Amino acid sequence: MTLADLNTAMSDQAFEKIAEIALSDAGLAIPKSKKALVQSRIDRRLRTLNIHSIQDYIALLHDQSNWQERKELISILTTNVSSFYRENHHFQFLINEVFPRLKEKASAGKKLRIWSAGCSSGQEPYTIAIELLRHFSQSELKNALILATDIDSEILKKAKRGVYPMSELDALQPECKNEFFQIEGDQFHAGERLKSLVRFRELNLHGDWPMSGTFDAIFCRNVLIYFDDQHQRALWPRFHKALAPSGYLFLGHSERIHPVDTSGFASMGATIYQKTT
Repeated sequence: MTLADLNTAMSDQAFEKIAEIALSDAGLAIPKSKKALVQSRIDRRLRTLNIHSIQDYIALLHDQSNWQERKELISILTTNVSSFYRENHHFQFLINEVFPRLKEKASAGKKLRIWSAGCSSGQEPYTIAIELLRHFSQSELKNALILATDIDSEILKKAKRGVYPMSELDALQPECKNEFFQIEGDQFHAGERLKSLVRFRELNLHGDWPMSGTFDAIFCRNVLIYFDDQHQRALWPRFHKALAPSGYLFLGHSERIHPVDTSGFASMGATIYQKTT
C-alpha cells in the first residue's frame, strides 16, 4: 500500500479520539500541536496493517477483541530516546550519596533495590548496573536487583537483548566497554554480569504496581513530561509509598515534583528528591 492509497486526512475529531485513548490507557497528554506528528506515525501503522482510513483504525481500537492494538498505539505515540550516563549528575549523586547507604544495607545482608521506571531500550538500568559492579563486591550484590519497566513491550525486547551500536557507548570509558560488554562486529552486547542484575518487566505506571517491598532509589526520568498535571500528581504518593525510608527519586531535567512542600519529599539537587516522611 502506498501513501496515495490511504484516506488518512486526520480531522480534529479523529485526533481527539486518538488522544482520548492515549490519555485513558497510559496517561499520555497529547496537545493538538502534535497532530501532524501523530498523523505521520499512524500513517505508518495503517500501511503495516493494510488499513485504508483513520476511521477504520479508530474502529479497530474500539474493538475489545483487538486490545493489543491499543498497546501498539501507545508504543508508536511515545518516543524512546535514551543513552548511557544520560544526565550524569544523577549517577554521580547515586555513587557519592546513595551507595554509602546501600553499602551499610549490604553489609547487614539486606536487599538492595533500584527501579528504572520507563527504562526504554535499557541504557539507564545497565548504567546503574555498571556502577553497582564497579563499587560493590560480588558478595555485597548477592541481594541486589534493578527492576526495569516500560509500557512498550517492543522496546523491552530490545532492552533485554542489550545490543547497542558502537556510537551509543561513547559515554563509557574504554575499560567499562571491555569489562561489561562483548564486541561482535560493530555492536556491543551487554555481558551476563550486567544482565544478571536487571529484571525487565512490562508496566503501565498508571496501572497496578505488583511489586512487593520498597526501593532504595527510583529513576523515572523524561517520562512524566508525557503526562498531564492530574496524572503527574497521582504518581507522587505512589512513588513515595514505593520508596524505602529516606529513599531517592530521580526525575528528568525538565520534571519537578509539585507541590513539593506537601509531597513528603525534599529537593536534594537538580531533579533529585529524597523521601522525608
